[in-house]
Amino acid sequence: IDEWTPPGARFPLEMAHDADVGSNSLLSYQLTSNPSFYLAMKESPDGSKQPELVLERALDREKQTSFDLVLTVVDGGDPARTGTVQVRVNVTDANDNPPVFAKDRYRVSLREDAPPGSAVLNLSASDADAGTNAHITYAFEKMPSKALQKFVVDAESGTITLQESLDFEDTSAFSLAVEARDGGGLVAHCKVEVEVLDVNDNPPEITILSLSSPVPEDVPTGTVVALLKVRDRDSGENGQVSCELSGEAPLSIVASSGGSYKVVTASALDREQAAEQRVTVVARDRGRPALWSSTELVLEVSDVNDNAPVFSEAAQAEYTVRVAEDVPVGSVLVTVTATAADEGLNGHVKYS
Repeated sequence: IDEWTPPGARFPLEMAHDADVGSNSLLSYQLTSNPSFYLAMKESPDGSKQPELVLERALDREKQTSFDLVLTVVDGGDPARTGTVQVRVNVTDANDNPPVFAKDRYRVSLREDAPPGSAVLNLSASDADAGTNAHITYAFEKMPSKALQKFVVDAESGTITLQESLDFEDTSAFSLAVEARDGGGLVAHCKVEVEVLDVNDNPPEITILSLSSPVPEDVPTGTVVALLKVRDRDSGENGQVSCELSGEAPLSIVASSGGSYKVVTASALDREQAAEQRVTVVARDRGRPALWSSTELVLEVSDVNDNAPVFSEAAQAEYTVRVAEDVPVGSVLVTVTATAADEGLNGHVKYS
């Protein structure tokens, strides 16, 4: 009997026969007491009565798969004689139970460097039915194409597998909609939230926003000569960056807000000692292991007229020249040379 059979349904049972005649052949039927079935007699046109099994209340195969009943027939003789037959009712399955997931929502974490082919989650749904009605297949529901590219679910086992590399900086979480469908077409749904864990796979990025070059050599200490922006696409400590200068130069770096840095003069500049200042900015994150990047700043120092001319014979402030009194007019008496350490017009010397 199908478990969806409605109460009141009747099922004919085999009639008994008695070789006697008269009252000795009068038969009455009895059924063992059972809350799900009772016995009814159907009278045929020829006057015979056929026993029928009547369903009294709805069946549920998941609670009871079969019933063992005894049908007893008694004749009208004295003493009465009886006969029995065993009636076994098998309850056949109807697809009245949908698949069931253990949870409505699953949460898993996956490192962004997990290789394709890594198992994400082994899903499992149960179905109280039997046979094909309990055979479950798994599939993704309608989802964004990016999620469908990254993950695949095995239709038979329910195992979700990573099929394409992850990138935390691109997408930090995925929401997967999974359905479980039994052989009768009933469906269950669940969500799988995949959190992508950051891995320190991005070095800091240094951007030069501005560079004041050339810079006059007489600028005061603390003058800003360059503005930098440093960014690390990782998160947490992997994205926390510190900057320093590498190289011998009268410059220093100062942190500003929002990942900005200023490069300032740390002491006086002197073009005559160094017409060009080269320094390397090194940015390093706090990941383990740390990643770093660098960029070189080249600062040209422009001239200021800060050097007076100097005579070659600087040790002599005065020259004594002996000249004969009859030297002709126009004769060279002495030649002096002076130089200025500055450049251009600032280094061009005139005499008077």
